[in-house]
Amino acid sequence: MNSEQQYIDLFTQCRDMIDRHSAPLLNGQRQKAFEEFCRQGFPSKKVERYKYTDLAEAFAPDFGLNLNRLEIPVNPYEAFKCDVPNLSTSLYFLVNDAFYEKALPAVSLPEGVVVCSLKQAAEFYPELVASRYAHLARVEKDAINALNTMLAQDGLFVYVPDGVVLDRALQIVTILRSDVDLMVNRRVLIVLGKRAEAKILFCDHAANDRQFLTTQVVEVYAAEGAHLELYDLEETHARNRRFSNVYIDQAADSSVTSANITLLGGLTRNRTDVTLSGVRAEVNLYGCVVGDKEQHVDNNTLIDHRAEYGTSNQLYKYVLDDRATGAFAGRILVRENAQHSVSNERNANLCSTKEAHMYTQPMLEIYADDVKCSHGATVGQLDEQALFYMQQRGISREEARMLLKFAFVGEVIDAIALEALRDRLHHLVEKRFRGELSRCAGCRLCPPEL
Repeated sequence: MNSEQQYIDLFTQCRDMIDRHSAPLLNGQRQKAFEEFCRQGFPSKKVERYKYTDLAEAFAPDFGLNLNRLEIPVNPYEAFKCDVPNLSTSLYFLVNDAFYEKALPAVSLPEGVVVCSLKQAAEFYPELVASRYAHLARVEKDAINALNTMLAQDGLFVYVPDGVVLDRALQIVTILRSDVDLMVNRRVLIVLGKRAEAKILFCDHAANDRQFLTTQVVEVYAAEGAHLELYDLEETHARNRRFSNVYIDQAADSSVTSANITLLGGLTRNRTDVTLSGVRAEVNLYGCVVGDKEQHVDNNTLIDHRAEYGTSNQLYKYVLDDRATGAFAGRILVRENAQHSVSNERNANLCSTKEAHMYTQPMLEIYADDVKCSHGATVGQLDEQALFYMQQRGISREEARMLLKFAFVGEVIDAIALEALRDRLHHLVEKRFRGELSRCAGCRLCPPEL
């Protein structure tokens, strides 16, 4: 049996159960997604955007799914205490793929702001959700979109109305918890109104040493003049497989900063597609990857300049150790009508062992004649002369290696505007390079060792 067939059989046999524990609005998209998944199947490595990651192999194991929405016995508000000093957030939890609503943060949100379960939002805010759900993440364009839309029953909905500024960041902690190997299908919809401003931090943690397979599809709408900072921090374990597709649509004068920080994981594949639909829209994409052992991290981006005076910047840095594998493919598309666009793309990579491998593919596709665009990529090793220089001054070789790697990724961390998060990431990255356990000290969910 091929990898696709088990999911086709699952959906066919359990369709009623999936629908019963979700919302009609979400259910209405499932049949089309199912048909598209049957037509496409998982893309092979011959497909350009998947040439570095084997989806069929990743999805081949038979994972359990909580389609009957059995309650997970955990109160994350009691078990998890964020240890990011000076980071004052409104803290929410997703347990596997379900929004935890038995307890909510005491801090009140500004009038009109909604942070809730996507299932609940589909029932209480149908116009907001129906006009956007599955519109950016088109099922006919990607097998992960189709599979996720088939199976996702819940997730997160964030809405910030026109002119509202969230002073306090929203922190969404996603906890993977199960007694058996588990597949999780999570959906996120973020809508910012005109001139709205928000900072959103996602933190991925695994509370059990089980195999987890996660699909996550995120759709982001930034209206005219909106400002969004979106941070995604992954700290799971080597048995975790994560496929995240993020789609961002930006109207005129909007600004979005998105950063993917991958510190711990097994197989990670992040796809980020940004459409600069309005004039003077600006996007900044950052990525930091620390990989070791057999870890595989694949970041694939597309920035589509569709209007004049758009600006895009990308900076992704990888540090790979042991037998880790990294991949980066970034495509900049400047359409004919997108005159006066400015785009810069850079991918720098450090392979600190001979067994580590990095694949990089920066791309520019320009159809306008009045633009400023650049792209570049480098792959190198630690500078032996710099190591020797530091050793001559009493620094051990291991410490010198750590310091050089830390300095290498510092440029990405320093680009994060949220100061408390930036300081905490400096600390976590240093611990990661030292081989220490990168586990939140305040978290009583995770076992001492993973």
